[in-house]
Amino acid sequence: MSRTGARLTEGNVWGTILRFSLPFLLANLLQALYGASDLFMVGRFADSAGVSAVSTGGQVMQTITGLSVGLTTGGTVLIGQYYGARRGRDTVDAVKTCLLLFGALSAVMAAGTLWFLDPICALMQVPPEALSLTRDYLRICACGIPFIVGYNAVSGILRGLGDSRTPLLFITLACVINVSTDLLFVGVLRMGAPGAAVSTVIAQIASLALAGCYLLAKGHLAKYRRGRPRFQAVAAREMLSAGLPIAVQEGLVNASFLVITALINHMGLVASASVGVAEKLIVFSMLPTTAFASAIAAVTAQHKGAGLMGRARRCLGVGILLSLLFGLACFLAAQFAGPALVGLFSKDPSVIAAGARYLRSYSLDCVVVCFVFCLNAYFSGGGHPVFPLVHSLASTCLVRVPLSWYLSRVPHADLFYIGFAAPAASLLSLGLCRVYLAVTTRRARSKGGE
Repeated sequence: MSRTGARLTEGNVWGTILRFSLPFLLANLLQALYGASDLFMVGRFADSAGVSAVSTGGQVMQTITGLSVGLTTGGTVLIGQYYGARRGRDTVDAVKTCLLLFGALSAVMAAGTLWFLDPICALMQVPPEALSLTRDYLRICACGIPFIVGYNAVSGILRGLGDSRTPLLFITLACVINVSTDLLFVGVLRMGAPGAAVSTVIAQIASLALAGCYLLAKGHLAKYRRGRPRFQAVAAREMLSAGLPIAVQEGLVNASFLVITALINHMGLVASASVGVAEKLIVFSMLPTTAFASAIAAVTAQHKGAGLMGRARRCLGVGILLSLLFGLACFLAAQFAGPALVGLFSKDPSVIAAGARYLRSYSLDCVVVCFVFCLNAYFSGGGHPVFPLVHSLASTCLVRVPLSWYLSRVPHADLFYIGFAAPAASLLSLGLCRVYLAVTTRRARSKGGE
């Protein structure tokens, strides 16, 4: 395993975080780029109904992707802990189990999405003008779920081993293919939202195929067929114990945004398209924070295995500081260049104006989540995956959803005010995280830990 791994418990703290997170940031940027390519091309070559279909369908697929990332993070954490503790045989068992476990779960997720397609569209309150396109977009994208989960599983394995560069190669290929096929299917053939979905699935297949070829070329697949059984129930249970709380937490957050999207869809086609574009921009703005948080999860897992949690806390501080630099920059960009940013994805003046107003208030969340995401990653990598679920549940049920509902139902509802629901919920999460961090740190020190 050492041929592809790297010890994240050694060297300068700043260097460790930067070296590991930058490839992950580039990978996230490319993944978001090929996701945004769908919306960009549909916004340029189709009407607002197509934009609404891709934005609403994209929210649903983002929720599914978030679930897969959360689940496969369980593999990253367990493999990172084994690797940090230099338990080579257990690391190999965990890798084998990760591939089999998440392969099976991906088939279930794809079948469930197809089966509940009509109820999903009904719950999302898709505008009538965009209903048919949304159904087509989701039906096609659902076929790509096994490839999404497969890519995240392989990437999670490699990141648990300290390798954040190889997944960047996978996603680079996917991005090039998706942008190219978007130009063909949406720009040339004018297939609209369904063409964008076909393009996305092709890119997902290509990224997973490249990942499989990489594992085969490195001899991992042949190695994993020999020796002990391919599937280890203990490893699977530990992965799910670590990954399920993260997945449920991701699911809660994304589900709350689905609820918000449904509430805003009820306000009409322009509001639906405006929020869809703004959400896509927010995804871009949070990529640096997501990258640093993912680095912290892998770093903390290896430090946990090596018994070096004091150094892990120093890595946490560095990750938060670096994230905050990007978060503040994105917040300022939304304040001063909101219409220009929204105009990249829509040519409708009404959508540009409404989307810019929503973006100005919502962008405050780009600053708050710098703390929340990194703390969540630290808790998960350090063996406390349930707490992020607890505070996410509290912020979702007590703030984000009820506040969004109330603000969308008042007379003359304005997207600007609705946008404050997300940062308000994140502020509650941040307060709970600070308390929990202080408690767990004090408890560890009282027991003689670092």
